[in-house]
Amino acid sequence: MVTVNGDATGLVVSFGEMLIDFVPTVSGVSLAEAPGFLKAPGGAPANVAIAVARLGGRCAFLGKLGDDEFGRMLAAILRDNGVDDSGVTFDAGARTALAFVTLRADGEREFMFYRNPSADMLLTEAELNLDLIRKAKVFHYGSISLITEPCRSAHLKAMEVAKEAGALLSYDPNLRLPLWPSAAEAREQILSIWDAADIIKVSDVELEFLTGTDSVEDEVAMRLWRPSLKLLLVTLGDKGCKYYTKEFHGSVESFTVKQVDTTGAGDAFVGALLGKIIEDQSALQDEKKLRELLRFANACGAITTTKKGAIPSLPNLSEAMQLMERA
Repeated sequence: MVTVNGDATGLVVSFGEMLIDFVPTVSGVSLAEAPGFLKAPGGAPANVAIAVARLGGRCAFLGKLGDDEFGRMLAAILRDNGVDDSGVTFDAGARTALAFVTLRADGEREFMFYRNPSADMLLTEAELNLDLIRKAKVFHYGSISLITEPCRSAHLKAMEVAKEAGALLSYDPNLRLPLWPSAAEAREQILSIWDAADIIKVSDVELEFLTGTDSVEDEVAMRLWRPSLKLLLVTLGDKGCKYYTKEFHGSVESFTVKQVDTTGAGDAFVGALLGKIIEDQSALQDEKKLRELLRFANACGAITTTKKGAIPSLPNLSEAMQLMERA
């Protein structure tokens, strides 16, 4: 077990699912046509945790895995990447979740999930490592953990404990419609915890889904603004991102790279963002600092699209700096 010691920098605790993505060995084919699959560890909250650690930050992952070979493998991957796994529990009765991911010719993804139920869905309040949550300077989560009980109650409890302890709450809904009973239920539940967050990041696709409007214009994005928010971000793929705070808003362009697989790009962006904000929270009130921070986050997201799979392609600090210097 890896536990992260020392308080030189604050701790990011990332909560939710970790699973195995099976990615086709060739792009641009359906699942049925794929000649073979590569096993790739994934799950957005776990990707974020590893993204933070790979860039030199302190991070812990909190979630449940199956007590099976895949679950043990995933826990080892967290440890090997310097992520504290003291918040990981194992379920003897349920398997680690699997997702088969098709890569379309343009590098975008489609998903088919095997989780009925998977171990991550069975995390209970009693299994939460509350001491770990209370140490978090930033507590990050998605929405997949809201879909079913008992994980939903564990998620809400973890948020409550983190907020009481003074953590910044970071939310990336990470919409996966096939996992929800209906689109209406997804929208309702994703928005049900909106007001608790300090930082929210949505993609352009999620913005359209949540607002019902096919536009990334400021007035559409501002429908998702709440007075309780410190920062709202809309990521625009290879076009960069938009940012909104109480005092200012704007956009930051991304970097031109040859895209192979977009898996994990949003998670790399979030990990880079949180790792920097934890170093200097004044960026949330200082537009110049925030723009520099988002340029760095965009670079990390862009690099992640240049290789297959999420975790293997998450950048380290020198790779990110190199891309920023070349641009």
